[in-house]
Amino acid sequence: MPDVRLNLHLVSDATGETLNSIARATIVQFEHAQILCHRWSLIRSALQLHRVIEGIEAEPGPVLSTLLERALRTELETACQRFGVPVLHVLDPVLAMLADQVGEQAGARPGRQYRLDSDYFRRIDAMHFVLAHDDGQAIAGIAEADVVLVGVSRSSKTPTSFYLANRGVKAANVPLVPNLPLPAALEAPHCPVIGLTVEADRLVDIRRHRLRAIGVGEPAGAAAQRGSDYVDREAVAAELLWARRLCTKHAWPVIDVTRRSIEETAAAVLQHIEAWHARRKPQGARQPGTPDAPPA
Repeated sequence: MPDVRLNLHLVSDATGETLNSIARATIVQFEHAQILCHRWSLIRSALQLHRVIEGIEAEPGPVLSTLLERALRTELETACQRFGVPVLHVLDPVLAMLADQVGEQAGARPGRQYRLDSDYFRRIDAMHFVLAHDDGQAIAGIAEADVVLVGVSRSSKTPTSFYLANRGVKAANVPLVPNLPLPAALEAPHCPVIGLTVEADRLVDIRRHRLRAIGVGEPAGAAAQRGSDYVDREAVAAELLWARRLCTKHAWPVIDVTRRSIEETAAAVLQHIEAWHARRKPQGARQPGTPDAPPA
């Protein structure tokens, strides 16, 4: 089957994250298509829309839109009809369903999900928290964490923590190092502690890439004997086994991140957080640190 080349225009009156997510989730399902995304964000005036229309005319292709203002939508639809390309307003089915259920017409105010409200500042606060408590820093502050991620070096603790922060979750992460004692705060944690693990071969590759990235390369000479455990297959496998047994000893759930994206790992962490709180809170009580819907 020959490859198909297609322009896809993503037109948003906000940041465009909703359309980006939809595009990522759908484009990967088409193995024989080369789909080029043209992103048009913060389109809130006729002048801005005219530039979008010029772009669609220059490189015709279907249009996905989250525009809410009626005049802009109508102008975009008219232009797309003139160019012979389809346009889909992706929010319409959801808005229609919710309007039918709540008995109220949806407003047409773009970007409302990005208001500087308490949820927004909760996410910013969570980001500052992750920065201050990355890789075992400021152990005393773990008492304020919503979750603690533990794992050996290069097991995706930091990127997962930052992704969780964008969901309003204060995530501390602590490295597990053989022969080093655990922080006292983890002996009787006030929040869920979750282990991250990865297959040994994959971890060796990640660590070698990290060494090359920082200009270290493979240890040589006497340094090889001292530093080889970091990338030695058997030593890494033993380190991972030790870490998993440590998590089992403390009844900490473990997530294998080998074939998970950061987003998938974070989703699994959120499930564990909810389960942890469900075992400790009355039914129906809101769980501290549990995020609301992600920003669109």
